[in-house]
Amino acid sequence: MSDSIRSLIGCGTKLWLDSIDPELVDENRALGATGATSNPIIIADLIKTGRFDHRLQDLVAQGMSDEEIAWEMADQLVSDAQSVFEDVHQSTGGNDGYVSFELDPLIEDPELDMPHEERVVKYIQLARHWSTGHANRMIKVPATPAGLDALEEIVAAGIPVNVTLIFTDQQYQSARDACWRGAQRLESVDSFKSVYSIFVSRIDVYTQNRNPELSEASQGMVGIVNAQRIWAENDNFWKDKGCPLQQEIIFASTGTKRPEDEPWKYIAALAGSDIQTNPPKTNQAAAESGERFTRLLDQLPAQQVLDEIDGQVDFQHMYDTLMSEGIAKFADPQKQLIALLGARRAEMAGA
Repeated sequence: MSDSIRSLIGCGTKLWLDSIDPELVDENRALGATGATSNPIIIADLIKTGRFDHRLQDLVAQGMSDEEIAWEMADQLVSDAQSVFEDVHQSTGGNDGYVSFELDPLIEDPELDMPHEERVVKYIQLARHWSTGHANRMIKVPATPAGLDALEEIVAAGIPVNVTLIFTDQQYQSARDACWRGAQRLESVDSFKSVYSIFVSRIDVYTQNRNPELSEASQGMVGIVNAQRIWAENDNFWKDKGCPLQQEIIFASTGTKRPEDEPWKYIAALAGSDIQTNPPKTNQAAAESGERFTRLLDQLPAQQVLDEIDGQVDFQHMYDTLMSEGIAKFADPQKQLIALLGARRAEMAGA
């Protein structure tokens, strides 16, 4: 473990990996990572490497469809990553060591236009299906209207959840309250575990495009301030709830988008508590940075910066824009993954 990562973990941050590439999981476990997360883009990128062609050939030979193969591959790769972090899960009594499994993004596909109640039922069914038999698998549920409405039943079934695609405080509150209602229906909250993924850098991309008038001190800080405020609210909410396990914020979308930013910008700004789930290159850059990370998470910028952000940024428009983009980024990669598998099937058949 590098001195930089040691300082990050030492000041209170849990480090997760935004990948389930078996090689990267092993590398990042050695760096100090204690969990991981998955999505269809990650699965597709792994298939493109050709490293899993033998597995694909076996699944094709079994008569599986492209969609069935996509889910079989996701299930297997997440399970493999779970085994790497199983010791963390056991040693922390279920407080850490999870690998997040994303439910079917096509539930939210605007082209399918599935009725709201059908979406809710589908999320609940799939959460039960994909969590069964997996102690350290965390089910990713998006903070869409249907996802939020499914959360209470999912948590009441004793399933650990990672509520993802959160941009605003309102989304966070709705997710948190639904999870807490579900937890209160359990016989005991001893094993209740929920985390809330706040997307950071996408907000700063939005303000750079939508609010170019922001001062140098405020531009590039909106995502950080938003995450800091939600973290503080979450920290305060759970203090008196009597839950043995931490109900945490995940700081997601932490790869920098502006070339002038250090690649560990968000790691440094949000260091000190809860979970950072970072792309492999971001973790590696932090490890090699030579930085000594200290707790900054609860240190908001100057009041003048806060006033400018609150006065200039239309958070409702931000939510509408980023959620629309987020749903597209959620559904399209799954379609692309299925199409990729079809192409690989054809290539293997013609070989």
